[in-house]
Amino acid sequence: MIGEHFEQVLAAARTGAPWALQGLYEDLAPVVGGYLRLQGLREVEDHTSEVFLGVFRDLSAFAGAEPAFRSWVFTIAHRRMVDERRRQGRRPDARPLEDADQPLGGDVETEALDVLGGLWVSDALAELTDEQRQVVTLRIIADLSVEEVAAIVGKRPGAVRVLQHRAIERLRRALERGRITDPRRT
Repeated sequence: MIGEHFEQVLAAARTGAPWALQGLYEDLAPVVGGYLRLQGLREVEDHTSEVFLGVFRDLSAFAGAEPAFRSWVFTIAHRRMVDERRRQGRRPDARPLEDADQPLGGDVETEALDVLGGLWVSDALAELTDEQRQVVTLRIIADLSVEEVAAIVGKRPGAVRVLQHRAIERLRRALERGRITDPRRT
């Protein structure tokens, strides 16, 4: 989080100051990329860039403090993810099968997720429904409130709480059945 200097950074970003735009990007891009990756998008760096192009294009329309800004950015990221899923549903995957699961190198965020159990996280999230995965990743990865997540996914706060609770229960049962392995026990 940028913190007490957020208003100054935002004002400078609205004027096109490169340092301010870079600061906003560096603050949120890794988390946005992580969210998009955990939602199953390919070419995460491209999608993250497109999210920030939209953010920077529409900065003048944003009003609010830093938590509201984070929520606004994740609303844009969520819409980008939904659009991409629709697009993928209309087109078959054009990549050769041998390259389909080949991760791209040089991505610090990917390497960090791998170190922290990225494969385990992916396996665990695969146990959830799309709606549960969206809620859990926005609540935990993006660190958004229930109300912010509800606004992003178009549900009531109570429905978000229920989805989060059911997701946690589903993960607990999957761990108990051995469908996913707790990395702390290996």
